[in-house]
Amino acid sequence: MFAIGCSDQPQHTFTNELLLPMTPVKDQGDTELCWAYAMLATIETEHLLRGDSVNLSPQYLGRMLKRKNQRAMCQTALNLLQRYGVVGFDVMPDDATSDLPTPKNVFLLGATYTPLEFAHSVCAPDEYVSLTSFPDSPYYKKIEVPIPDNWEHNRLLNVPLDTLRKHVNSALRHRHPVCYESRDHAMTIVGMARDEEHHAYYILKNSWGTNQPYEGLVYMPVRRLWRDVVAIYMTRDAYEGR
Repeated sequence: MFAIGCSDQPQHTFTNELLLPMTPVKDQGDTELCWAYAMLATIETEHLLRGDSVNLSPQYLGRMLKRKNQRAMCQTALNLLQRYGVVGFDVMPDDATSDLPTPKNVFLLGATYTPLEFAHSVCAPDEYVSLTSFPDSPYYKKIEVPIPDNWEHNRLLNVPLDTLRKHVNSALRHRHPVCYESRDHAMTIVGMARDEEHHAYYILKNSWGTNQPYEGLVYMPVRRLWRDVVAIYMTRDAYEGR
């Protein structure tokens, strides 16, 4: 797991160059659902930037996974959204226990939806582009990402690392969040910053609660982020620079 911003690390003074709006930081607790938290946080910020507000339940996706080992890729969250839908965080929060019934409906603004209908209203099929960078595989083709968390055999578009970096920076400049995944942990990139020595950082929304330095955000050095990257997810508009 990333240690940047934890209490045993030296603290820096950061100047935020860009910080996108966010829903409140959640807490995945002792689950391994960071992939669900990161993907849903990305969708939530996208909606805030469109003038809408949704707060979604990662625990619902974890329950829909129906798998003892909860580790997965963020692509799995998108797949589950399209198969089983999603519900609001208020009806299935972080501390939802197994005896809490799975919601069958979503009630919103006086209307009733199934979880699947609700999910399609917040994340259309194929709305997100899934990207990776493996130099040993053909570029600009979809490849099966060779990591244990990809037990679904998801195929992502493989691009050169410099191209991936340009897409992420362009997405942020156009005010789009980016879902970031390494081999160990997934978070949402929500901004960019500099420290007191003018070193560059990405700002990421974490899912370990707010009892952390920087109120649950992580300031990750740019070099570290690109050293550890496995997969990136952004909307098609973000990918196309809109």
